[in-house]
Amino acid sequence: MRILKWLSLAVAPVILSGCLEGNKNTDQLCESHEGLQCSELNMNDGQCRIPRTDLIWHRFEVLKQPTDAHKVKEYTLVAAYRKCLELASQLEPIDQSALKQRRFSALMHSIGELDRIVDELSDSKEPETLYFLWSQTGNTDARRSFLQLEGTKALNTAEMQYALATFYTTRDYPKTIALLKNALVLSNGKKVNTEIFKSLASVNHRLGNLEKAYMWAMVAKRFEVPIASQAELSVMYRFNAEKYQELNDIADIIEDAIQEGMFKASLVPTKWDKQS
Repeated sequence: MRILKWLSLAVAPVILSGCLEGNKNTDQLCESHEGLQCSELNMNDGQCRIPRTDLIWHRFEVLKQPTDAHKVKEYTLVAAYRKCLELASQLEPIDQSALKQRRFSALMHSIGELDRIVDELSDSKEPETLYFLWSQTGNTDARRSFLQLEGTKALNTAEMQYALATFYTTRDYPKTIALLKNALVLSNGKKVNTEIFKSLASVNHRLGNLEKAYMWAMVAKRFEVPIASQAELSVMYRFNAEKYQELNDIADIIEDAIQEGMFKASLVPTKWDKQS
């Protein structure tokens, strides 16, 4: 017992030192790089420390490499920091006037930064950036430019095929399905966007392709996507035991193919299609 107590006492300063060192490094980073604008981020406030720290370190990456991708991520981190500040502003601090004012100033700064990042990205022709501007800010010019790239190599990636599918989801169901399946083909065994499975299940259900809707729901389940319970699915689909087994077997085949980067659209049977 004494040995365990000694170990606990010995380890505690190391852990505490690591925490303090992390804070010290962030402070040093801020002091060394005025462009990080740390003075605008209400640095000594205990609220929103994690999103603030994440933002500061990513801003350092942006300073080194001001790519579109880094700026898009910066936008996401600023938005997370802003959300935290909005929640923190509802708290009543002991020193109300000073701290509330600093939080308000940081909130106004975050709003301005979101506008700044969007403005810096507004002239970009990168498909990922165009999709970001369209999907996150509602920029119709960006949407037009993005759609003009359809059929080109620029959109021939898993991410961009899914992005393109989101445009057609309410406009052209068969085309949406084709784009989503192509996104799976292009995933090549890498981390798969599981929203694809949910979308395939949903669109097939709307088309009346109930067997395929169930099958894609089962594929989603195999990728640990939360779905309805088996009892709820049984009420929705009412297949016989033989068909359930057949569809589950196909879901297994498709899962294996996706994991191995061998998925092909032809693995999905067409015999149940009510619309193509």
